[in-house]
Amino acid sequence: MLNKKKLFAALIAAALLLVLCAPAALAAEVPAAEGETAAALALAEAQGTSSKAIACAIMIALASAGGAIAIALASRKANESIARQPEASGEIRSGLMLSLVFIETAIIYALLVVILVIFVL
Repeated sequence: MLNKKKLFAALIAAALLLVLCAPAALAAEVPAAEGETAAALALAEAQGTSSKAIACAIMIALASAGGAIAIALASRKANESIARQPEASGEIRSGLMLSLVFIETAIIYALLVVILVIFVL
């Protein structure tokens, strides 16, 4: 039970970190005020780009870590089930493969969102 509590606390902390970093990545560009120099504009653009990069790195790291944890848990449970009921190993394996596909799809969607944030925003 303690491991589930630690995992839940880590997921909540990761979600909080993502919520705190997302506004920096999704912030709209502010039009330049009169009198600002080109150097100040370049600095503001560089800071926006770096905050987007940090937010994207955190997002893909959380998605991969969550996917890795989910794959490990699913594999562990499938192996335990096959050890208990070897005659049902074919059905268990097919169910495991289907769930692994869904987990990997979620990670790929996170990667696509990161790519969109980097190149579109």
